[in-house]
Amino acid sequence: MKLLYLIADGMGDWPLDELGGKTTMEAAVTPNMDELARTGMVGLAQTVPEGMAPGSDVANMALLGFDPATYHTGRGPIEAAAQGLELGPDDLVWRLNLVTVSKLTIDGVMRDYSSGHIATEVSRPIVEQLQKKLGNETYAFYPGIQYRHLLVQKDGAQTEDAGLFINPPHDITDKSIKLDLRAFSRSPQLWDLLFEARDLLADRSFNGSRANSIWPWGQGRPLNLPDFKATFGLDGAVISAVDLIKGLGFASKMSVIDVPGATGLLDTNYEGKVDAALKFLEDHDFVFVHLEGPDECGHGGSARDKVEAISRFDARVVGPLREALKDRDAAWIVTCDHFTPIAEKTHTTDPVPFILNGPGAQESGVAEFSEKSAASTGLKLDKGHELLSFALKTFGMGA
Repeated sequence: MKLLYLIADGMGDWPLDELGGKTTMEAAVTPNMDELARTGMVGLAQTVPEGMAPGSDVANMALLGFDPATYHTGRGPIEAAAQGLELGPDDLVWRLNLVTVSKLTIDGVMRDYSSGHIATEVSRPIVEQLQKKLGNETYAFYPGIQYRHLLVQKDGAQTEDAGLFINPPHDITDKSIKLDLRAFSRSPQLWDLLFEARDLLADRSFNGSRANSIWPWGQGRPLNLPDFKATFGLDGAVISAVDLIKGLGFASKMSVIDVPGATGLLDTNYEGKVDAALKFLEDHDFVFVHLEGPDECGHGGSARDKVEAISRFDARVVGPLREALKDRDAAWIVTCDHFTPIAEKTHTTDPVPFILNGPGAQESGVAEFSEKSAASTGLKLDKGHELLSFALKTFGMGA
């Protein structure tokens, strides 16, 4: 049997007046997810453990079956795993955004966590220049994708920097950066690096982007996850545009499939992801297909774009995969990692709706797939990292 795990990042939402009281899921055109929901089992899963921040790092780790309360060390270490960085056990790995702030002062405001969704071909030379000018025995800059990069602090896990709390920049769009600057100021070296980077980014000879500051956050020691196949008995792969998901795949020794043209935005290569999933399933039994678009639209505060992202996920990912496997022995898990409500422009801890469709999945009797229909069934998993095991038991699969 083939098992497909389809994730629309940040798809969950709250009712909106501009959508006539509907959520973006309810307003989207989703005949494929609705059909899977009507003929399958629907419920809610709490992917973010109590007391943990509702990030995609925590939530997707849970979706892959690993308890974040046990294994999560930070956002940066997961993305470092995607790049295959060689790290010391006490190195502190920071996720590093290129951001736009009104000014880097206590009365400054976070204008854009992504510097206008800076393109990788623009951001990479900027980070390389940061490394050339500011890299030293303590700090090393590593370019990633778009606005998402890494900063490694040698033996930083032994310092007080490991305990600094810096807000994820997407959590404070159009909000004050005062509390974060106060946190940065507790580390003299990091404070100096922040302002040296600001001054370097002001050089228009190499930086023609909207990025005017770096933003280190999500720091932690190197990540160690159990072997996915040994844990769940599945030979699987992850398919995503973002290093976060790739890092979880590498760390758990899954196959990690790169798809040309996968951007993490509305214009991503949907067909390429579908083709890659189908090709992998020819000789293997599990694929985790992740789509970032709904989350980015949620952070942008655009209900129209988020509705479109969810509709495209249904029409260009779920639909083609169902059609290609309609005569095959296949089971389905469809969900999101967390909510990214338009009203908040960031993640929340709401339990996420999920579908299980396959052998042993009793019909829940819902008419469509939505937050409301999932809540109506009474099925709720309080530990989101148990969703995969619950699905495997339901389908009669796995170890």
